[in-house]
Amino acid sequence: MNQLQFIALIAERDAIRYTPAGMPIVNAVLQHRSQQMEAGIARLSEFEVSAVAAGEISGRFNATPLAGLYEFTGFLNKKSRNSKSLVFHIIDFRAVTDSSI
Repeated sequence: MNQLQFIALIAERDAIRYTPAGMPIVNAVLQHRSQQMEAGIARLSEFEVSAVAAGEISGRFNATPLAGLYEFTGFLNKKSRNSKSLVFHIIDFRAVTDSSI
């Protein structure tokens, strides 16, 4: 199974583009910050991850305000066939309010 879910803000987002086949794609950078428990000790968890929204969800993602908090669901894959870098592929997302964190 390859499924990842986390809360992050949209730190950067490129303009929507289209593949030669006409599929809309939006590239972005997501930033996460939280406190996690590890071996009974609180640990600060911070990361930035490259992300991509492709197909139908790209339009909604492109129209979403930057810097708001969102819960993202998706999967990790290599950036390209020969790359070792990972990219988070956004399958779904929703706005998060303080009361739902």
